Amino acid sequence: MQSVLSDYAPVLVFGGISVVIAAAMLGMALLCGHQKPNPEKLTAYECGFGAFDDARRRFDVRFYLVAILFIIFDLEVAFLFPWAISLGRIGLFGFLSMLGFLSVLGIGFLYEWRKGALDWD
Repeated sequence: MQSVLSDYAPVLVFGGISVVIAAAMLGMALLCGHQKPNPEKLTAYECGFGAFDDARRRFDVRFYLVAILFIIFDLEVAFLFPWAISLGRIGLFGFLSMLGFLSVLGIGFLYEWRKGALDWD
């Protein structure tokens, strides 16, 4: 049992150091940061409505559509990283299957673009 604890000692030390560093960074940000926002910082930014407005207010469905499209295409692009790492081992079949995947992804992107889902009027 003692050897198991000694094996995990570096992990615990690393965890403790990371907690201390994170707390120090947050504390310094609170102490040294400017806490006086000007009216320019409180204005609407890319969302189209005020920062401190009614939470039950309706807003355009295009916000949801753009967010969903971003998540879909972002997650699909995340499949490229493991593919790129294992490209040497998967051979020609893996390469062609990823080209098929990318072509379906590209066709979907062009479809959304042509339908005007990415246009912001």
